[in-house]
Amino acid sequence: MEARREARRLQRRQRLGQAALTLFAARGYHVTSVDEIVARARMSKSAFYELFDSKEDCFRELLAQEGGALIHAVVEAASAGTDHRDRMRRGIRAFVRACFAQSALTRLMLVESVGLSPSVEEVRHQLQERFARMVAEEVRLALLDDQFYANHDPQVFGRAVVGAVNDAVGFFLTHPGVDVESLADSLCRIFAP
Repeated sequence: MEARREARRLQRRQRLGQAALTLFAARGYHVTSVDEIVARARMSKSAFYELFDSKEDCFRELLAQEGGALIHAVVEAASAGTDHRDRMRRGIRAFVRACFAQSALTRLMLVESVGLSPSVEEVRHQLQERFARMVAEEVRLALLDDQFYANHDPQVFGRAVVGAVNDAVGFFLTHPGVDVESLADSLCRIFAP
């Protein structure tokens, strides 16, 4: 009985989350109301507040869960590489492709979450840190035997990759006509030639 109740609770949470994700991405966090989220999910406002403390709590949990899954997939894709450059290329490509495939989530990660609140900023920074740490580790591995990376601080390089990739993805998502593979290849040529 308890397992079935928990399954229903998770299903309701997922419906509300999907409705919120769609609305936050399309209309923006500040314009979207809880009333609109529950209407889209075809649920009650009381159901929303049983699952989330506030609209911000819903947003933060969506960012942590969905953004966390995206970053996990990026790290997983990178780990299949044969050396540090291959792993870095795979990570960059996986991130760019995932962002274009999941543009609503990308809008939350790269636009709507910026400066929203200290707790949302914390989640956003944690996601960026996971990606930056992956890159920094590859640079650390390359320091001794790869001239391209020999004079780079791994932490700075990791942050530079995250910043550049996030900015490029954000720009080209809002400017139709970009080829995802060309963008990924260009970024790879810059950071993992």
